[in-house]
Amino acid sequence: MFANTLLMSVREIRRNLMRSGLTVLGIIIGVAAVIIIVTLGAGTTRQVQDEIGKMGSNMITLSPGGAMRMGGAASSAAAFDMADVLAIRRDIPNMQAVAPVSLRRFQAVYGNVNRRPQVMGTESDFSVVRNWKVVEGRLFNAAEQRFGRMVCIIGSTVRNEMFPSADPLGATMRIGKATCEVIGVLESKGQAMFGGDQDDIVVVPLRAFQRRLSGANRIDQVYISAVSEDAIPAVKADLDVLMRDRRKIAEGAQPDFDVRDMAEASTMMQNTTGVLTTFLSAIAAVSLLVGGIGIMNIMLVSVTERTREIGIRLAIGALEKEVMLQFLVEAAMLSAFGGLVGITLGLLGALAIAPVINVPFVWQPATVINAFAFSAAVGVVFGFMPARRAARLDPIDALRHE
Repeated sequence: MFANTLLMSVREIRRNLMRSGLTVLGIIIGVAAVIIIVTLGAGTTRQVQDEIGKMGSNMITLSPGGAMRMGGAASSAAAFDMADVLAIRRDIPNMQAVAPVSLRRFQAVYGNVNRRPQVMGTESDFSVVRNWKVVEGRLFNAAEQRFGRMVCIIGSTVRNEMFPSADPLGATMRIGKATCEVIGVLESKGQAMFGGDQDDIVVVPLRAFQRRLSGANRIDQVYISAVSEDAIPAVKADLDVLMRDRRKIAEGAQPDFDVRDMAEASTMMQNTTGVLTTFLSAIAAVSLLVGGIGIMNIMLVSVTERTREIGIRLAIGALEKEVMLQFLVEAAMLSAFGGLVGITLGLLGALAIAPVINVPFVWQPATVINAFAFSAAVGVVFGFMPARRAARLDPIDALRHE
């Protein structure tokens, strides 16, 4: 019986092919929009996770100020100094490495080429803390760090823009009013999750940065790497106690420093992405509602057009449930077809848009399955009333219908 019902439903849909196509347009648009939004949202989440991995999953950032400000410390709080860094190294257990950091932009010149990269004064442990390897040359040695020799390690963007056809190792470039010897090139990190090119950077020893460039002994941030992810909460708690003691802040008072780990930044970004994805998906799902109303409308028209046919079927012995099943199957087939087309267009759209907005395409099989199931359910729900109306027609009245 169901096979015959299916064949009859296909025949009726093919009889009014144009009308059927326009009917499911809302379903197609809704499903495609949801697939695109959810897939790109998953890609954005994956990108955030990758960026966190690049920065060092066990990294903790200590910054002056009540809240961390990207690219530097908050101006309302006193900066750190080397005594703070030494105290951290001495008193905080479960640490792998500590890297004090000062950041500022300076003009960099080599030959006829000049640009204004971010210049970071730090120590060689930054490579461990930031998980940032040197692919050409070497890191600073102990003597260069202790005596503040003006040597530098450049990012891949600086290398490509300022040394396009030359070997940068051993070359002398000017940064601000000082000259430095290039001793290394960092691996490429690409765009940061908060924007900006991570590779547009020059790294110099902290003491050289303070003496030759900034003229101040301040430290803007301290990067700390815990020995494992499990040790991060303990390290953060110990840092809070130590810095409160050193900065004379009573327990319970608002601190003038901020301790943050990458998991917090990742959670914050993922929560934001999730809320936006859900909100946009809800808006796109309105198209599914519109499509369902369209299916209900066209099925009611179909019942009116086929009243005499329904009367004949009921008069010769067809059961009400068989008539109702036929219209439900037609509605479900329309919406399921619209769902399949919408899924195809959505996946193709996500594939096309992902490279444009620089996020990876993340295959979401659960989303595809749910979208198809939901689109079919829309047909059944909105097709129920027309199907029930057809099944309850009086055979005699239906046969008299013109």
